[in-house]
Order: sequence, then C-alpha cells, then structure tokens
Amino acid sequence: MAREIDETWIDEAIDRYRHIEKLRADYEKAVVAHSVSVHSPDQSIEVVVTAAGDIVDVRLHGGLSHRDAVEFAREMRAVVASATEAARWAREKLHGEVFGSFRTLEGH
Repeated sequence: MAREIDETWIDEAIDRYRHIEKLRADYEKAVVAHSVSVHSPDQSIEVVVTAAGDIVDVRLHGGLSHRDAVEFAREMRAVVASATEAARWAREKLHGEVFGSFRTLEGH
C-alpha cells in the first residue's frame, strides 16, 4: 500500500527547521556579543565576561602596592566565581529572550 505524502506538512516542517536554525544562530551571536560586569566583594576588582563565559577585561580599582597577596588572591577568586555565575545567568536570560516565543511541536 502506498503512503500518501502530505506536502503541506513537509513544507511546514522545513519552515520550522529554518526558523529554529535562525533562532539558534541569533542566540549564538548574542551569547558572544553580550557582556556582563561583576565586582569583587571589596569592589577593588572588576571583571567583564561574555555570556559565553569568556573574560574580556579585568580592571583594578586602586593600587596594588598596599595589597596583601593572600587577600588579593581571595578577591580575585571571588570575582572570577561571580563572573562564571553572571555568564550562566546571561545565557539563560538570552535563551529566554530568543526562544521564549517559540512554539513547541505539541499540538501540531
């Protein structure tokens, strides 16, 4: 028995696939382009991180000559941990913005 081909369904599936691919590409571009700035607990170190998790800048506020090495290392670890969390948060937010209105296949 030959199967009937629903060309309308196939065309809609192709359109959905193209739409998904465009959304995915938009999301990937946004993740690389979007950056977030975080500070160490004492506000002396600022780290700028992309939503992809890449640290793109580190800024020190105040001099280093008076800093204790152990204290500086503790502040640096804290701000890097904050940057990791900020990147994750930014990815989730961007994902919601890009894919939030996307309809699922349920009900089709």
